[in-house]
Amino acid sequence: MSHRKIFFNVIVAVAAISFISCKGQKKAEESKSDKPNIVLLFVDDYGWSDVGYRNNTFNTPNIDQLKTESLDFSRAYIPTPTCSPSRLSLLTGKEAIRLGMPRHIAIDPKNPDAEYNLWPTDPVQRPSRNYLPLEEITYAERLKELGYYNYFIGKWHLGHEGHYPTDQGFDEAYGTTDAGNPKNYYYPFFKPDEDPKDFLNSGPKEGDYLTDILTDNAVDFINDYDKNQPFMLSFWYYSVHGPSIGRKDLLKKHQDAGLKGKYAHHAAMVEAMDESVGRVRKALENKGIAENTVIIVLSDQGGAYTNAPLSGGKKGGNTLGEGGARVPLMIKYPGVTKANTETDIPVQSIDLYPTLIEIASGKAYKDSTIQGVSLLPILQGNDIEKRNLYFFRSYEDQYAAVISGDWKLIKYHSGKFHLFNVVKDISEQDDLIGTGLEIETKLKKEIAAWEEEAVPTY
Repeated sequence: MSHRKIFFNVIVAVAAISFISCKGQKKAEESKSDKPNIVLLFVDDYGWSDVGYRNNTFNTPNIDQLKTESLDFSRAYIPTPTCSPSRLSLLTGKEAIRLGMPRHIAIDPKNPDAEYNLWPTDPVQRPSRNYLPLEEITYAERLKELGYYNYFIGKWHLGHEGHYPTDQGFDEAYGTTDAGNPKNYYYPFFKPDEDPKDFLNSGPKEGDYLTDILTDNAVDFINDYDKNQPFMLSFWYYSVHGPSIGRKDLLKKHQDAGLKGKYAHHAAMVEAMDESVGRVRKALENKGIAENTVIIVLSDQGGAYTNAPLSGGKKGGNTLGEGGARVPLMIKYPGVTKANTETDIPVQSIDLYPTLIEIASGKAYKDSTIQGVSLLPILQGNDIEKRNLYFFRSYEDQYAAVISGDWKLIKYHSGKFHLFNVVKDISEQDDLIGTGLEIETKLKKEIAAWEEEAVPTY
């Protein structure tokens, strides 16, 4: 064979290899772009009414703007509205009571490894788990199977070391601690034995504000992300959970506007959180990935202050009232959701688990072990099958509830019930129990049957 022919054959071979390589690279890039990134902004104790477009007490221009670009769920609920079980339900798609967690984690210093805790004012002294069991499959583990990189920032409150995000499917975590809340939003944030280990390396200093430090990390993650796979960023804020300590510049602004005491601090914390949402969104835009990123904003329960026009809230014995159980939820899914739209279909946070999996896989997801249902049909402008939503806590006399369409029945250990049409009566002022409505009999039977099936006995 002549040298010229050998040279020609080599050139052809190299060209073929290059073509195959380029094709493979293009396929990998297409594979990456086929799946959207996902950013979940999960805010603590952020009331349904604590947002500018519902209440001009609050300055939330970034969330207000996101609302104009998103599908807003005006009737979104938490099955067990309190810190730890709300996180369990979000991660697993399950009603927290089925896993034995009707309350927040409360570690006994004398027995830190105890599996369960009791609550002094709980009239039935129901045990509640102190950690999410490792055998439970989280959305991070499901998304990892689908090729996603999972990054976690912030409040975990689902167990001590050995039960942290990186033990439940997340590739990395930042700012995680055993604590359910900081002792201060200015550094030092936590008690010395609760300080997140990664804070020791990243060096927060006096004068730093916790929400800003966590946001810096979220922005850095987006800016520096270079993996050839889609990511899910789970940013679980410590704010606006107490202690109510507003950032000083924003606090003065709200005090000058006439707000007093801790409520001025609360409004400042809400605005700092809103700034964080804006910074995360700006980072996505600067990276050039905003149009291939799903953004979800959700709260874990109602606020600690007024939730008017809703009744109840985080405290006061009426947490299953609309002010405690109903929360902000908006989803922007570019190319799928229609901008500035709203749905009043009742949904729960457990529904995000199958929704995330369907977004990540592009396929329908069925799992008989979860109670959540995918919201993808609603995101696409369609309906989902009507169903009951159930609620359960274990702190006080009020302990269970069911929502069926417009109707809500609330149940107490003492034998008392309330019945409200929460569409006509959003403030739950007109109690229709005992007025002879058929819906009362129906819901009493259904909640009793659900308790029998769902609530563990010890």
